[in-house]
Amino acid sequence: MADSQGAALASMARPMASRREIFGWAMFDLANQAYTTLIITVVFGVVFTRVIVGDSPDYRLGNLLWSVSLAVSYALVIVIAPICGAIMDHGAVKKRFLFASYLLTVISTACLYFVAPGQIALAMTLIIVSNFGYAVGESFIAGFLPSLGPPEKLGRISGFGWALGYVGGLLATGFVLLGLGGIAEDNFANLRFVGPLAALFFLVGAIPTFLWLREPRLQRASSGHRPVPSRLAYLRIGFDRVAWTLTRLGRFRDLGLFLGSLFFAMAGLSIIISFAFIYGDQIIRWDPLYQMLMFVLTQITAAAGAFLFGLLQDRIGAKRTYNLTLLLWIAAVTMIAATPQLTVLLNRLAGLSLEPQQVFLGAGCMAGFGLGSLQSSARALVGRLTPLGKAAEFFGFWGMTVKLASIFGILGLGVLQVRFGLQLSVLLCLVFFIAALIVSLTVNEQRGELAARI
Repeated sequence: MADSQGAALASMARPMASRREIFGWAMFDLANQAYTTLIITVVFGVVFTRVIVGDSPDYRLGNLLWSVSLAVSYALVIVIAPICGAIMDHGAVKKRFLFASYLLTVISTACLYFVAPGQIALAMTLIIVSNFGYAVGESFIAGFLPSLGPPEKLGRISGFGWALGYVGGLLATGFVLLGLGGIAEDNFANLRFVGPLAALFFLVGAIPTFLWLREPRLQRASSGHRPVPSRLAYLRIGFDRVAWTLTRLGRFRDLGLFLGSLFFAMAGLSIIISFAFIYGDQIIRWDPLYQMLMFVLTQITAAAGAFLFGLLQDRIGAKRTYNLTLLLWIAAVTMIAATPQLTVLLNRLAGLSLEPQQVFLGAGCMAGFGLGSLQSSARALVGRLTPLGKAAEFFGFWGMTVKLASIFGILGLGVLQVRFGLQLSVLLCLVFFIAALIVSLTVNEQRGELAARI
């Protein structure tokens, strides 16, 4: 592929998409949040460790197998996402790939209904397949972002998507938990419906995406007069485009540095997403009321953080916003890890009678505010550093980085908690967020944006 062709595509103006198209794009964030919230974070992760594996009292084997399941699914994304992205850019077939990932997630998630206590292999297989479909779809939908508006508007567009996503997570989980009851072993007969309900929410919620989101116009125009390649030719094209990018990584130095920072940030964040409610269940030993309060408060603060930091990003820059979220996470993880000790200290100094689960709510609100803002600012910054003609491919690398980080973080915690326990091992997140901040300081945002436009 000639450099001049990529430069021409990248230099063309990026007009603002219609409100309906942006809303259709954002609705995929709303719809797929039902999966990550209900299956990964709030409900099925706890059901897997407590009921499916059930190695009480410390659930260390269940925690480890949960880590392995997620890590395997992310490994599949690492192998596939960049090649798929390159093919999607060349053939203008983003929506087809997105639809395939959507169907895979919906069907495999609905099949979680058939998992019974002790059926560990079936549960792990369905989690691997469904989380792969969800995660690769996350990369596919992100590949549309650079075509939705000019670089200076991507922060608010990305933030709107993430905010709408957390609203979706709040609605989905609220309806499900109110209808199914608390997360407990004796309620498994009801909790097994969490898979079909999450699948239904995703199925219906993403319909506006496929009705209103269009294949990027520049790609349709550039591919309109090409003969349709065979499947084998598409694979060769995908590998050739990725190879072309890899030989020119020096041109995209700042994007590479940022992906290095994002690797550490997402390693820490993946631990929080996958183990926060497991931590509350096993370490904090919260009551069902506080479990529900934690979910509601984190979804509200995450939506607010994504939206507000999206607006802030367009004013002060993506890198500064991203760094602010890392500082917020450093404070939040410190508070999470020290919740029992902090509770004792607050009671002693202030004469209070707080319980750890109440202090943990405060830590959760801080973490929730950083949850949406970190992911939104990172996605928008990748969009600003990405040439328009290679958007899906570069977001494939983004997805590869995020999932490789998830494997690193989740497996790291899984192994550490077998030796040291879950409470001490969560300090690994603190190390990751500090490393992410250090690497981010080396990124030159303006130089990276210039490289994406020439």
